[in-house]
Amino acid sequence: MTEEQAPLQGDTLVARANAIVRAPATADKVALAYETAKAWFQRRLALGSPSREGGMPDRPGRPDRPVLLAPRDMPKRALGGEAGRIALLHSLAHIELNAVDLTWDLIGRFAHVRLPRSYYDDWVRVGLEEAKHFSLLEARLADLRAAYGDLPAHDGLWQAAQDTGHDLAARLAVIPLVLEARGLDITPSMIAKAESLGDEATARILAIIYRDEKTHVAFGAKWFRFLCDRTGTRPEPRFHDLVRTHFKGTLKPPFNDRARSEAGLTPGFYRPLARLVG
Repeated sequence: MTEEQAPLQGDTLVARANAIVRAPATADKVALAYETAKAWFQRRLALGSPSREGGMPDRPGRPDRPVLLAPRDMPKRALGGEAGRIALLHSLAHIELNAVDLTWDLIGRFAHVRLPRSYYDDWVRVGLEEAKHFSLLEARLADLRAAYGDLPAHDGLWQAAQDTGHDLAARLAVIPLVLEARGLDITPSMIAKAESLGDEATARILAIIYRDEKTHVAFGAKWFRFLCDRTGTRPEPRFHDLVRTHFKGTLKPPFNDRARSEAGLTPGFYRPLARLVG
């Protein structure tokens, strides 16, 4: 671990989640995610609490590169050739790195909420898989003589975490059930494009991400419904209210209705919001 990483104040899941989010080096984030998941599933970690372990950071640790820009300031991505492939892989790696931080923040920030252990089992699995996705994309960039950090990246993804840091239901609505569900809509076409170009290595990575994304959305739907059941709230209207309040964007068709439904996200959740404009 780098000296900049926050020291663990007791070996607990919350302390480790805090350290993962704070770590500036991507290698440290990935390694600690793997180590933490192994220790959690071997039942060697207590849960801990945010009050004892220190609050989650307002922003995640980041390496010096890539340069982070506002989404409106991002240069247009190359569309063809190897430069276009590198730009796409770099963009996906940035999304997956943010997903690492968002998932471990979800674990650490809301540990004060009374939840069953299976909640943490599910999200630790997600945190591990997001780290795996980043590593796969990072290795594919290296195959193409490129690296994460070579290109600028947008700084808008973490805004969703800041906007929903006070409400677990809002976090579940926006992150897995809006942002990650979008991956179910667009990843199949990316897989087909990679295959058409003969890039089987990239297609295999995207297929792994797509498979795992279904599970991540399913966990989001499962635990969102759990919270609604706890408060006697109907899930779909609650979802609509939270997304209208906290999501600054557009829900864009076409939707992959089959994959979404397989993950428990039925059309009544998202189709009424299809014309939503933030």
